[in-house]
Amino acid sequence: MQKNNRLTINFFTRKHKVQSENRIVYCRITIDGERTDFSINREIKSNLWDNSRKRGKGFSSYVISLNKYLDHIYTGLHEAHRLLMVEEKVITPLAIKARFFGEDDGGKTLKQLIAYHNGTMHTSLRPGTRKNYHITERCINLFLKEEYGVEDIKLKKLNYRFISDFEQYLRKYRPSTRTKCTNNGAMKHMERLKKMSRLAVRMEWLSKDPFGNYKLHFVKAQREHLTKRELGLIEETSFTKQGVEKTKDVFLFSCYTGLSYIDVKALSPDNVIKGIDGNDWLFTTRTKTDERLKIPLLPQAKDIIKKYEGSSERKINNILLPVFSNQKVNFYLKEISKACGIRKRVTFHTARHTFATTVTLSNGVPIETVSKLLGHTKLSTTQIYARVLEHKIGEDMQNLMEHMQTSQSAEG
Repeated sequence: MQKNNRLTINFFTRKHKVQSENRIVYCRITIDGERTDFSINREIKSNLWDNSRKRGKGFSSYVISLNKYLDHIYTGLHEAHRLLMVEEKVITPLAIKARFFGEDDGGKTLKQLIAYHNGTMHTSLRPGTRKNYHITERCINLFLKEEYGVEDIKLKKLNYRFISDFEQYLRKYRPSTRTKCTNNGAMKHMERLKKMSRLAVRMEWLSKDPFGNYKLHFVKAQREHLTKRELGLIEETSFTKQGVEKTKDVFLFSCYTGLSYIDVKALSPDNVIKGIDGNDWLFTTRTKTDERLKIPLLPQAKDIIKKYEGSSERKINNILLPVFSNQKVNFYLKEISKACGIRKRVTFHTARHTFATTVTLSNGVPIETVSKLLGHTKLSTTQIYARVLEHKIGEDMQNLMEHMQTSQSAEG
């Protein structure tokens, strides 16, 4: 291994050639007195640059994003320097810069792609999605270590065999929370890797997409919902434990509004507004899709809101209903299901399916209206949630027969 050359990385700003209040951010790589500068294609206002820290100052979303990007560059350049030392290459500022940008013979690596994606996409991805990408990153790291015996791999080595090997590894993978990774769980990881590989193609780090001949195979899952009888059992059962009783009420509220866990948790009394018909409506925005929701409140939902009118949670935190953590809610739902003799696996999301089937569709609400109430952007998504119950099929066919008999009688 070569001697450890003295590497210094600094960030600084320069004026625009044209008059502007913004300054261009540059990076300077110095090795034993030799240096090279390059623009990082970012700008910042003069008063937001801290020259002593070599970072943006303040807590605006742009400054936070810029500083994270600078940290990413700083770490990446040090990693490029380390790799050049391991490979016993000639180390110069230009060589480090070329390795970092994938312009030398080494090229970009899979870990560099993941770091770039997770570092630059954090402003456009929701927290839950970011968390899922980090889980996929952990799976890739374990796969590389356990199956290939390496810490990283060049992007140019990504091929169909690598993708196939990773899929098989995922199918054997045992997360700490479950006995095994399901088919759809494995496909979700593959889908995220595919999106990152397409990003590499767009960035010209890859000449072609290694997923070109690979197809994702999702299995349609059976989505549980509560029948009218089961819903009635939960409504009629009272619980002495406060936490369980509150969870029951919040779950039932979701059954009668169709809101997801995160959307119920975000509600405040200000979301309850008088609609054009003079009745109480919920006006909110769906967290997952940013779709505006306008939901007329059914009597059951109104009663639950009224029940917590004087609650300490509403007075102190200005929340509509007392919602525990997702983990605790699902734990309490197991207790509720057991007490009511419901043998299905009931989670909070079961309430959304129940609203789509038992509460709305089975009572004749058109699927287009249900789709709007659920905040879906596509009708096909609602069709996945929706179940046409047997009694509804029988009812529709009975109506058809009566209509045909009436038509025949009229003709006769």
